[in-house]
Amino acid sequence: MIFIKRNASLIPNKIIAVAQRAQEELETLPVSERKGFIKKKSHIWRSFSKYLAQMSYGKCWYSESKDPGANFDVDHFRPKAEAKRTEELTDSDGYAWLAFDWVNFRLSAQNCNRLNTDEKGIVVGKGSWFPLMKDSPKANWGNRCVDDENIVLLDPVVKNDLRYIDYDENGRFTHSRLCIGEPAYKIRESSVIYGLNLEKMREARFQVMREAKELLETIQQNAEDLDPLGDDAPMRTIERQIEQLQAKTRADAPFSSAVRAQLKKLGADDYLIDRSLDAA
Repeated sequence: MIFIKRNASLIPNKIIAVAQRAQEELETLPVSERKGFIKKKSHIWRSFSKYLAQMSYGKCWYSESKDPGANFDVDHFRPKAEAKRTEELTDSDGYAWLAFDWVNFRLSAQNCNRLNTDEKGIVVGKGSWFPLMKDSPKANWGNRCVDDENIVLLDPVVKNDLRYIDYDENGRFTHSRLCIGEPAYKIRESSVIYGLNLEKMREARFQVMREAKELLETIQQNAEDLDPLGDDAPMRTIERQIEQLQAKTRADAPFSSAVRAQLKKLGADDYLIDRSLDAA
């Protein structure tokens, strides 16, 4: 998960205008008609998909997976219908007033957005989950205090949410060893609700991390074998390998945050990490 800087200028005005008109109509409807109206207008949020993809270089905002053959969902970060808080508690109205607000949209791989069963038989995936911390204020149609909520899920558009993310040697999404308490809890819960450690996703992440580690080891070995008084040909080879390694750390590369975390643990110099495409 890497910070996503949203860019409204990428979205055509006509797309935003259609969403605004739907919102205006929604505001006039009685409670009994809201869910049906929202359901009929699903094409509105789907029309934002390719523009959200441009903001993340075609990657899922939650998992950083990048599969050109896969379908992506436009997830409502705060659920547009019901909002599941715990196994026992679900708010039936959710955040209906945010159904057409593109600021509430996140581009999501289907494995993150939809419920799945992992290899241990545990149900993972976001679905309608949107838990809050204990004693958190809770927004509703009449009191839309979303900024006051203390939410459990990590949000890729909030840079500070990503501060303590880490990955273990097997490619599992986790929290850093110095992260405890509430931040660690939020990372653990997010890993389950977003399905970030589903086996296929973990394996794909691990494969990218392993390739980066092997490339780093090759660079280091070549540098040791290089004759400092020899010609420049071996150095040019090392430079090309460094460029290959840097490409795996770019914001547009799949699982680049995991590669960056791994390189830092391996003591790799910061110039091996390409931050040229990072959001400001």
